[in-house]
Amino acid sequence: MKKIIFTTIISLLFTATVHGQLSLTIEQAMDIAQENSPALRSSFLNLERYKQMLIAQRAALKSNFSLNLSPASYSNRRQFDTRLSQWYTNENFATSGTFQVSQPILKTDGVISLVNNFGWQTNTSNVDGVKNYNDAFTNNLNLQISQPVFTYNRRKMELKQLEFNLENANISYALQRLNTERQITSQFYAVYTAQSNVTISKDEFENVQASYEIIKNKVEADLAVKDELYQAELNLATARSSVDASIVRLENAKDQLKQTLGLPLGQDLEVVAKVVIKPVDVDLTMAIEHGLTSRLELRQREISGEELEFDLIRTKALNEFKGDISLSLGLSGDNRNFSKIYENPVQNPRVAITFAIPIFDWGEKKARIKAQKISQEVHEINKEEEIKGIELDIRQVWRSLENLRTQISIVEQSVRNAQLAYELNLTRYREGDITGMQINQFQTQLSSKKMEYTQALINYKLELLNLKILSLFDFEKNAPIVPMKGL
Repeated sequence: MKKIIFTTIISLLFTATVHGQLSLTIEQAMDIAQENSPALRSSFLNLERYKQMLIAQRAALKSNFSLNLSPASYSNRRQFDTRLSQWYTNENFATSGTFQVSQPILKTDGVISLVNNFGWQTNTSNVDGVKNYNDAFTNNLNLQISQPVFTYNRRKMELKQLEFNLENANISYALQRLNTERQITSQFYAVYTAQSNVTISKDEFENVQASYEIIKNKVEADLAVKDELYQAELNLATARSSVDASIVRLENAKDQLKQTLGLPLGQDLEVVAKVVIKPVDVDLTMAIEHGLTSRLELRQREISGEELEFDLIRTKALNEFKGDISLSLGLSGDNRNFSKIYENPVQNPRVAITFAIPIFDWGEKKARIKAQKISQEVHEINKEEEIKGIELDIRQVWRSLENLRTQISIVEQSVRNAQLAYELNLTRYREGDITGMQINQFQTQLSSKKMEYTQALINYKLELLNLKILSLFDFEKNAPIVPMKGL
């Protein structure tokens, strides 16, 4: 799919380079945004970051192998032996290495490790001129277990938190795609509207210019007074100014669309659209039910609730009673001959149980827990309000759609009436029955009605898109929307 999108973009840019202007349909604009939109790219990179963090955390749960080497260590120290109450000189040269395998235990938050330390040393001690010498290989092999008790599983919570972060990032990216679709559609049709307004303004200018030629010929033939020519000149200048103003609005709308698409601002473009609507019957009850069961924002609220529960667990762990159990079983051996290193092995078991017992914290823990529970209550209130807000938004858009359907029929009839009125009065103007100011009013009315009709059609399409995003259901295709599909 990415290759297809990339090929499409390259083809579009190549066409733009050859012909100087990039022609875009709404579908092509969406494809370009998928690759170039700064907002989408930022959201996607954030999603990738959380993916890598989760991969790293899962990798950390696997066995960890490490090797630490100390190739050479030398010391020569003068020390005091407290057992014999005498001074001695110790010289030591050693080389060693430690190989360790550690395996975290997700279910219990413990760690089990196998540690092997192998080395060789030569050691000399001088006590009142008497030298003691030792040269031997040593090896210590230990199996160690560390297990926290009477506390929550931190490792499992960290993993679950990262899973929530990734899911949240997926939802944010899906929502950004929907918002980008809404933004691009709005800006695309803003350009389309501006293009239509330029066309309408130019048509109006041509009509006014034709009227000007008519009145000019009449004045030259002494069939009309010069006041009519002055008014016609004013109408012509006004029409020309309207064309210039509509071109300025078009260029501004293009720049906004190019910024959202991530295209160079110097790239010229035009949008190609066929604004034809087919009224869609929308079941309000079904739209509300589908929105309340499918909206990703509600899932984000659920994730936020789970995270608040984690925060409560961490808060309860402040100054908590907890313990730690450590167990180590191993063998130690040393000998001058490597092959006899375990000829007389020595067992070195070790067991340790420690507890952290809080005594008095001046009410800190209690207050923090209460504050955290209040945060959860606020979260539930906001969740209920968001559910109401979703239903409210769907209801408002549905009412707007119903109203727009009526408006479109009315404006469509208004355009036909304005067109007939203009044609009839143009004939009267040519015959000298009405003034230039009056025909200009009919021309302005026709242009205004055409713009209103175009805007009504676009408003209907935009509101239908809003309903699709709010309910996550496409009523034109009669199919649900799955924003996270393909992520």
